[in-house]
Amino acid sequence: MPVQVLTLLSDVCTQLEFWRYSGRGEWLKMAGADARVPVGQNVHVSAVWPDADNALWLRRDGYLCPDNLELASAEDGAQHSRVLKAKPAMFNSAGLTVDQFFASSSDGTRVPYFVIRNTNLVYDGDNATLLDAYGGFEISMLPAYSAVVGAGWLERGGVKVVANIRGGGEYGPTWHQAALKANRFKCYEDVESVAADLIARRITRPAKLAVIGGSNGGLMVGNMLTRPVASRLFGAAVCQVPLLDMRRYNKLLAGASWMAEYGNPDVADEWLYLRNHSAYHLLRHNCLGLPEHEIAPDAKLDSARAQAQPVSTSRGEGLNVSADLAWVCPRVLFTTSTRDDRVRPGHARKMVRALLEEAKERAPHVLYWENIEGGHGGAADNKQRAFMWALSYEFLRQALQLQTGSAGNNASTSAL
Repeated sequence: MPVQVLTLLSDVCTQLEFWRYSGRGEWLKMAGADARVPVGQNVHVSAVWPDADNALWLRRDGYLCPDNLELASAEDGAQHSRVLKAKPAMFNSAGLTVDQFFASSSDGTRVPYFVIRNTNLVYDGDNATLLDAYGGFEISMLPAYSAVVGAGWLERGGVKVVANIRGGGEYGPTWHQAALKANRFKCYEDVESVAADLIARRITRPAKLAVIGGSNGGLMVGNMLTRPVASRLFGAAVCQVPLLDMRRYNKLLAGASWMAEYGNPDVADEWLYLRNHSAYHLLRHNCLGLPEHEIAPDAKLDSARAQAQPVSTSRGEGLNVSADLAWVCPRVLFTTSTRDDRVRPGHARKMVRALLEEAKERAPHVLYWENIEGGHGGAADNKQRAFMWALSYEFLRQALQLQTGSAGNNASTSAL
């Protein structure tokens, strides 16, 4: 009898279910055949000969597992698969492991996140840790193999964290819709909650914790730099091809197509909440207290600050982090491309100018790199891409004082 395989995503972990046709017009779940894929791996299933037998192709990859093709059978719930082909490993994953934890966001929502670490990690709060998140457009941050992360960070002894914050698609459309428009602040609270949880577990501490993100993730990083508690949770940040000025984003390049995600700043009521997660405005007017001459498109918005969704400060509780302390920008590297055809490089340029010229001593370590080619990917070819990532990881290594984790990796020690 034929067997059908369902691939499910349960708390961002792949799970396989096997159902057999009874011959009486119904499908019965095969008892004991459920296969939960190891944490940090993904499996895609397809039939070898759909009308002939129950042989299966399994394509597997993950944070520590390069792509491979396996042959299995649905008859035994794919319990005995055989690897036929595999891509070569691009970094040494021996001694590394993947955990999954859950943080509680400000409204009580459980936010899952993965931690890729050394098996013998010492929980003393002294581990250089890089937190990655996106949180938008229903894009799911699923486990995937990355030679760049492995060679550039994990082999050096760093800890990599991937947070599945709201705005993505990990739990379906509702997870995405929970952080749309006026609720955008929820995905930033989620990042704060994960950072706080990492600190509470003594995986790291603020001086050893960095955040990274690009495009919409760059907007997330911009908010982490400027929100009162978030800026105290991180010691460093890498902000890539970022969206930062929400007042005019809809008039630049592809910006108008994102209004269903963020809102329309030309509509009075929508600017009320857009202003409160516009990182450029948060920096100049909230963090630095500079006068805000153009608050909104009409007089109704003269009280935008007072009416906007307040920035949450609850994640600082119990962490010796106070929103009352004078704001100081974490060490930050901005990267962008002159020819970015999606997010105008002006976003990053304006933010860096404000940090260097207006924040001054309150932003003591701000770096900027703009590639003249590459579009929204920030690089036009592998050579440029390698330089961009080497620059980013060397900045993080120095900013978090990461000591090289393996003897075979002799990283440059020259100051950036």
